[in-house]
Amino acid sequence: MATQVPPKHRNALRVLMFPWLAYGHISPFLDLANKLADRGFSVRVCSTIISRETINKQIPEKYSASIKMVELCLPKLPKLTTNEIPVDTDHIVLKTLKLSKSNFAKILKNLKPDLVIYDLLLQWAEGVAKEQGIPAMKFVVMGAAVFSYLYNSIRKPEVEFPFQDIYPGKNELMKLNELIAKSSREEEHDDVDDPFAEGNIQIMLMSTSRTIEEVIDWLGTRDENSTIFVSFGNEYFLSKEEMEELAFGLELSNVNFIWVVRFPERKKRNLEDVLPKGFLERIGERGRVLDKCVLQSRILNHSSIGGFISPCGWHNVIECLDFGVPIIAMPIHLDQPMNARLMVELGVAVEIVRDDDGKIYREEIAETLKGVVTRGNFEGKS
Repeated sequence: MATQVPPKHRNALRVLMFPWLAYGHISPFLDLANKLADRGFSVRVCSTIISRETINKQIPEKYSASIKMVELCLPKLPKLTTNEIPVDTDHIVLKTLKLSKSNFAKILKNLKPDLVIYDLLLQWAEGVAKEQGIPAMKFVVMGAAVFSYLYNSIRKPEVEFPFQDIYPGKNELMKLNELIAKSSREEEHDDVDDPFAEGNIQIMLMSTSRTIEEVIDWLGTRDENSTIFVSFGNEYFLSKEEMEELAFGLELSNVNFIWVVRFPERKKRNLEDVLPKGFLERIGERGRVLDKCVLQSRILNHSSIGGFISPCGWHNVIECLDFGVPIIAMPIHLDQPMNARLMVELGVAVEIVRDDDGKIYREEIAETLKGVVTRGNFEGKS
């Protein structure tokens, strides 16, 4: 069934957005949707029922008439979203989404949008749109520096990538023709224009009943820039060894912290069984461990936050820059290592260095945190 368009929006240009199911992709799409709504566009965000709550919560009241969700029906699979699905099984979600081509085509036929903006991971959407004569563009939620590297590797493989300081490890290379990148010349001035000039181109255990207001109240008892926020989102999960090293690093640092600990849904565990024995008791009131995600922007915007241990997905990087929060980079894969090194080069991040086997160590973590918070290696919020 087609979504009804309010009378005053019937003459507005209509845009259908189709993000990948992960929060780190949905959120930038909604940011763009807000900007389009400000300019009089009527926006529909196409996603699954599992993502409905996430999307609806992020649509501000003033945009409620301009931005609506359109549900895409998929073949039945349990909890079809990337939330709490290990990275190595994302291909199952991708395959199932691709099986929904006919349903996506019906949505386009009903809504008749003037433009489709789709996620780079959902390449097939472009073909479906063009079959109906609808122009389509990719929206890339990664930074321009990553695509500078990709462009160089694909179009000019014989030319050495010029920015060695941010050179990544192994990355998937995907051919690009036209795209929207969430970036700015202030953040990536050397990477936005040149590469595309040619071609078409937390210690008390906090239960799930705790609210964000309780977290904010606790932050209100901490000194300015004294607290570290730790979160790896819903798509990436630390190994038991990494959890232990990070926990001991937080303990040794003697800094305040909020730590969001997540596990895959099918591997629910008791925090006391995963964290070092006695960790929660030893930390006491200095930290908070959360067992669910919180509204990250509320935390990062608090004056008590003096740093963010982040895997450096591009959306997290942008939030840190927006709120003036120093980044303590702990990248895992994909674009994250390059994002981390770019931020280090810009002087807004330090990186927790891994050894040649990819291991992290508590001493390195503790010294890094003390350097950021205790010794003031960063200026903090501006």
